[in-house]
Amino acid sequence: MRLDNLSIPVYSEQDIEDMIYTGQLQQLGLLLVDIAQDDIDRFNLHAKDNNYIELSQYRPLDITQEEFDTALQSDWNMPDEYKQLDIEQWVTEQTPPWDPHSTRVSEELAAFKARNMLNLLRWMKYFVDTCRANNIVWGVGRGSSVASYVLYLIGVHKIDSIKYNLDWQEFLR
Repeated sequence: MRLDNLSIPVYSEQDIEDMIYTGQLQQLGLLLVDIAQDDIDRFNLHAKDNNYIELSQYRPLDITQEEFDTALQSDWNMPDEYKQLDIEQWVTEQTPPWDPHSTRVSEELAAFKARNMLNLLRWMKYFVDTCRANNIVWGVGRGSSVASYVLYLIGVHKIDSIKYNLDWQEFLR
């Protein structure tokens, strides 16, 4: 596999063969391949019979990295219920107004909002909920993300940054 100039994975015929022999092909979602369309069509004829995903022809996109990033950030690939979720309200409800941590939560939420990162919080909630629903284990916490109390409330990590006196701004630097 190689990455194109936008970091889109592009698979070769050898990559596909290796994935078939190692049982990895059915684990992937979309496979963009840089092989002849006739070969793709032949493969796709038998893909469903063998529980393989279908292949799609790779075509380079004629956009800049910035345009590509903006397009990806506009659709976070999550269910509509999460796209519509008032994540500020949900997070705020996790800490009642009389809770001494509510000020910290308000400050962090304001910083996320100022950086246009509320969709990231929605997606993280979706990710955590999906992992929990499917008994998938994810990390306890690492790196600067553990400085965020909001991410702790969502369940991204299990490090109480207030308890350990971590500077939440460290995450957003």
